[in-house]
Amino acid sequence: MLLLLLLLPVCWAVEVKRPRGVSLTNLHFYDESKPFTCLDSSATIPFDQVNDDYCDCKDGSDEPGTAACPNSSFHCTNTGYKPLYISSRWVNDGVCDCCDGTDEYNSGIVCENSCKEKGRKERETLQQMAEVTREGFRLKKILIEDWKKAREEKQQKLAELQAGKKSLEDQVEMLRMVKEEAEKLEKEAKDQHQKLWEEQQAASKAQQEQELATSAFQELDDDMDGVVSVAELQTHPELDTDGDGVLSEGEAQTLLGGDVQMDATAFHDRVWAAIRDKYQSEVLPTDWPVPSAPDLTELTEEQRLVPSPPTEEEEEEDEEEEPEEEEEEEEEEGSQVQGEQPKEAPPPLTPPKPASATEEDKMPPYDEQTQAFIDAAQEARNKFEEAERSLRDMEESIRNLEQEISFDFGPNGEFAYLYSQCYELTTNEYIYRLCPFKLVSQKPKLGGSPTNLGTWGSWAGPEHDKFSAMKYEQGTGCWQGPNRSTTVRLLCGKETVVTSTMEPSRCEYLMELMTPAACPEPPPEPPADGDHDEL
Repeated sequence: MLLLLLLLPVCWAVEVKRPRGVSLTNLHFYDESKPFTCLDSSATIPFDQVNDDYCDCKDGSDEPGTAACPNSSFHCTNTGYKPLYISSRWVNDGVCDCCDGTDEYNSGIVCENSCKEKGRKERETLQQMAEVTREGFRLKKILIEDWKKAREEKQQKLAELQAGKKSLEDQVEMLRMVKEEAEKLEKEAKDQHQKLWEEQQAASKAQQEQELATSAFQELDDDMDGVVSVAELQTHPELDTDGDGVLSEGEAQTLLGGDVQMDATAFHDRVWAAIRDKYQSEVLPTDWPVPSAPDLTELTEEQRLVPSPPTEEEEEEDEEEEPEEEEEEEEEEGSQVQGEQPKEAPPPLTPPKPASATEEDKMPPYDEQTQAFIDAAQEARNKFEEAERSLRDMEESIRNLEQEISFDFGPNGEFAYLYSQCYELTTNEYIYRLCPFKLVSQKPKLGGSPTNLGTWGSWAGPEHDKFSAMKYEQGTGCWQGPNRSTTVRLLCGKETVVTSTMEPSRCEYLMELMTPAACPEPPPEPPADGDHDEL
């Protein structure tokens, strides 16, 4: 189209006689040899009434060269430039509207004919545009060839990946079986280790309970006859069951399971579990610090005056005088040694505390064989996970290649090179970013989060030129408004660059992208001819 305009001769145009303001296209309606019929057929008038400065036709077609009819049009010939229609109201209004000045033939205004200069500038512009189109189209052909090669390479790579996928799937399945078998052996070894540890724990606790029960039995067996009697059990009132603070004979016999006495084995099996939480030992626990005996050679005078423990004769006299004192004296005699102070109250009989509860509860490290099973299982898991990750990556690559190969990149794939690119345009307030076939966004120039102006929707050009525009939809919603969307118009250019962006209506953006892929095929270049100026 541009080069066809350049073929129009302007300097040697032949002037055809016709009524003022009539174009060559409409000349056949204005035949001086017969009456003139209005173009809307509203009337037929003598031809001498055409351009008589009086409006006879409703459509104003009888006054193309005067300002009589406001709805008529005046044709500017503009030889050397482009013809132009103007409103008849502008004829002889003192303003030069036609570059050849023909619209001011009777206003007294002298209009300079600027058509030749305008034509020259227009031709330069058209030549530049034609050059851009030619160069852009040349680049477009390269883009088409590049896509053909790239598409073939991608198809070949896709075929290789699809073939390799089956092999990798088999490998993953094999490694899964190896992993499961290794984990089975690992679990068996760990379970065995756990079982042995729990058995050791149980045995240790059982031994501690046995020792506690044996210690309690020995303490209760005052006469050391190998059995605990009801009377001996009654010496521990803390075992009271009815809350009166005294362990009665009946209560003691009940604790002994109805028997009057019980040996050590039966005591451990039938009695100890019922009394262990209440039972208070008659001696200090082994882990309690015991005061050391003082050196008798260093006793002070006051310490020497402290009475010594009672003799056996004194004990017999005390037994005759007061039975209750007998019990107290026996306790003191059994619990005191030379240099020790009397204890206040016997503590409950509890198992000795381990050095660290966490150490006792913590399972010991795995043995060498169990650890070997664990290491083998971990190695199998690592290999399986690595193969599974490789399979996922391969499947993603296959999906991406299938999508790219099947994508509509234009009639010949000329827009394919835009697929993995992004282009930006910076304005006073925002930085606009266009990633073709993906999304459009904007973010404040001074910093902030980007706003989605739409994701790829479809080609949006008119039916005859579908690939002249792109539509991006479902962007970030506007406040109390629709989701943002962007239309990208594609213009012919030698470079790929976003040239402009605007918001013609609320939440609807318009962007222009210049690209060689949008350049049409130019017409053949005309033969060189230096005798004519062309427009």
